[in-house]
Amino acid sequence: MSPPPPVIKAAVRYIKRVVGAKGHSPPSQPHLATPDPTMSKPVLYTFGLSVWSAAPELAIAELGYADDAIETKIVNLAEGANFTPEFLKINPQATLPTLVADGKSYTNTKEVVHYLIEHAPNKGSAAGTAFIDKIHEDSIDPNAPLLLARNNEELTASASGFPFTFVDNRQKSLEKNSVLPEATPFKAFYDAKKAANGGILKVYKGEVPLDGFFKESVAHWDRVAAFIVDELPAALPESGFLGGASPGEDDFHLGAWLARITHLVGGSADKDGYKALEKETKKPIPPRVAAYWAAWVERPSFKKVYANGLH
Repeated sequence: MSPPPPVIKAAVRYIKRVVGAKGHSPPSQPHLATPDPTMSKPVLYTFGLSVWSAAPELAIAELGYADDAIETKIVNLAEGANFTPEFLKINPQATLPTLVADGKSYTNTKEVVHYLIEHAPNKGSAAGTAFIDKIHEDSIDPNAPLLLARNNEELTASASGFPFTFVDNRQKSLEKNSVLPEATPFKAFYDAKKAANGGILKVYKGEVPLDGFFKESVAHWDRVAAFIVDELPAALPESGFLGGASPGEDDFHLGAWLARITHLVGGSADKDGYKALEKETKKPIPPRVAAYWAAWVERPSFKKVYANGLH
């Protein structure tokens, strides 16, 4: 089989970042946000279908923040609202979650959750470890399966359903916003995004050879399944959380990751929801993974964040 054409490789790379909810990026200083004299408390930019936005939402619910302590603003990723020049001024990467606090923008999940822990009313949450970087590796990215397809049947479903609508809406938003006068400073960003997102549309429209795309999609799901069965049990305790009796910094990331993967295989936000993962693992879910799921679904924070179902 010949190597996948460049557009397939670019599309797969882009899919792993496409939902606008990038979890981790190389260490950097928080981006300086445009000062807003009317803003007296942190503002969390989020979206209900964003996998990584759930991580700070779980943290806020666990760490004792009052309901009005943090303002929430919805950025509709399904309509490409993260591509407006106004939002790019806040987060030049156009990703969620984003937190603006003390005149700075925290622009990836790791930064946002860490800030929330450092400023939490309830102290004592276990500090994060290198496991956070592991759960955000592209090789097991939880966003990618939403748009990937392993065969013609899955591709047909994606091309006639939400995945196509999602990508098409993003392309229209990129085209619309990129020609605005205030978009000029972000020209390189828009050019790259339009090309990459357009590559996914070509896949869904059948305008490029698909063997490479199918192969990459199969490989990604295989890595996710292997992580759940082989690697994750070794990292988890017999009961409770990575952070101990209650969730710690690592758990906010892993809880969101596991909820997304469970959602994608048809699982629900109840004690038996994890069993749907066996559709991909092809073997029983290890006891420690099952116990970890059971610990999360009983938490009020989990029930609050996923009140309308997993995402």
